[in-house]
Amino acid sequence: MDRIELNPIGKVKSKYEKLDIIPANGWDSDNISKIIVFPRYVDGLMGLNEKMLIHVLWWFDKAPRNILKNYIKPNDERETGVFAMRSPHRPNPIALSLCEIISISKNIIEVRGLEALDGSPILDIKKAIINNQIIL
Repeated sequence: MDRIELNPIGKVKSKYEKLDIIPANGWDSDNISKIIVFPRYVDGLMGLNEKMLIHVLWWFDKAPRNILKNYIKPNDERETGVFAMRSPHRPNPIALSLCEIISISKNIIEVRGLEALDGSPILDIKKAIINNQIIL
């Protein structure tokens, strides 16, 4: 198998410091997080604007990678496979969050909807497209 290499483009600044306080879905919280983009990638932010929706791919760097089943909610009676949920526990801990841009200033993007731990590596940012429409 070929090796895959990823290079983070930035990191997260958020109030979430432990896995157990992160909401299962960032849209369940009005929390504002910051994406700190490394200086060499700042030109890639051109064209992003406030109120725009973006997909943020980031790395669950502190989550276990050996769990394939989990409970969707703490009191659930049956387990579900991690590919059928938004669990951070997965073989390749790649996370995807749909976020609303609150503001952009130089290399800092303030967003709502990001459920990442403080310091998590950002892998990519993509403008959200739904039904062949760019969402502004």
